[in-house]
Amino acid sequence: MKTAIIRCGKVGHLHAAALRDLPESQFTAVCDHDGPRAAAFATHYEVKAYTDAATMFAEAGIEAVVICTPHPLHAAPAILAAEHGVHVLVEKPLAASLEDCDRMIAAAAKHQVQLGVVSQRRFFEPVLRMKAAVDAGKIGRPILGTVMMFSWRDEAYYRSDPWRGKWASEGGGVLINQSPHHLDILQWTMGPIEEVSGEWANLSHPYIEVKDTALATLRFRNGGLGNIVVSLCQRPGIYTKIHIHGANGASVGTQTDGGATFIAGMSNVLEAPVNDVWTIPGKEALLAGYQAEDTERFRQIDPTAHYHFLQDQDFLRAIIEGRPLRVPAEEGRKVVALIEAIYQSGRERRPVKLPPR
Repeated sequence: MKTAIIRCGKVGHLHAAALRDLPESQFTAVCDHDGPRAAAFATHYEVKAYTDAATMFAEAGIEAVVICTPHPLHAAPAILAAEHGVHVLVEKPLAASLEDCDRMIAAAAKHQVQLGVVSQRRFFEPVLRMKAAVDAGKIGRPILGTVMMFSWRDEAYYRSDPWRGKWASEGGGVLINQSPHHLDILQWTMGPIEEVSGEWANLSHPYIEVKDTALATLRFRNGGLGNIVVSLCQRPGIYTKIHIHGANGASVGTQTDGGATFIAGMSNVLEAPVNDVWTIPGKEALLAGYQAEDTERFRQIDPTAHYHFLQDQDFLRAIIEGRPLRVPAEEGRKVVALIEAIYQSGRERRPVKLPPR
């Protein structure tokens, strides 16, 4: 399929490398409002550069596009692509607002194109193992789910791109930028959320507008409870973990990130994602083997790029095979709904039902 990228920034390089190397892709063009940046990016990957997406869609015969713009700018190119019959994969989060999510989903449905959102940590082997155990009933009904992210961003990070750290151009802080992967996996394993109570604050980054820390307690539709603690105030970064506890007393969990979560174009994945909790009756001894297997795999791949490659491949194969995406836009909408509910709860000092009103 003829493929393209919109916005030639840091994360764009991860998707460009995948689209260049995937057998399902004929990487054809890139688009960026910054002409020199688009030209340099296009020269590197030996594709054509554009500064206008409509022109690119009209001239280059693009069939599938990956959108890598800042979060509040996802909706316009996604809708434009759908109107040109182009399938769309959007970097996380799906959008900075539920309103934009719904406009994008409606456009994709109207023009009968696939619309997906990047959540490459769903493709981590320990995450898939955890999800399979929950779905198979190995822990009974999932009754308690937790996300714990203790990470770090310094001033240089926020100065690296002019859109970072501002409500208007980033759409939020730790929730909208660093947390969507983990909020996605929590809902994917625990099921739909019914009610949220949230708090958020800027605790250690006085030079930005957005928040660096957020907390939430959750009530799931299945009667289970949940807890979210995400922060960018722990230097140099400690870990990010997702744990799911079941009604039969068994627990499964994944440490998705050791140390600070990686920054596309600025840092690498530091440690192998591994299952760090596994107390399924009679299966507890499997944990050491899982950890050894995942650590060895980590040494054999480029972990910064590998899982983006897998999701980009699923995106193209789903289009070719006429099947659903593994991470469709509706899953991304759930994450944005949760984030909006946490913000609303913190502002209004009350629990908020999902989806927020």
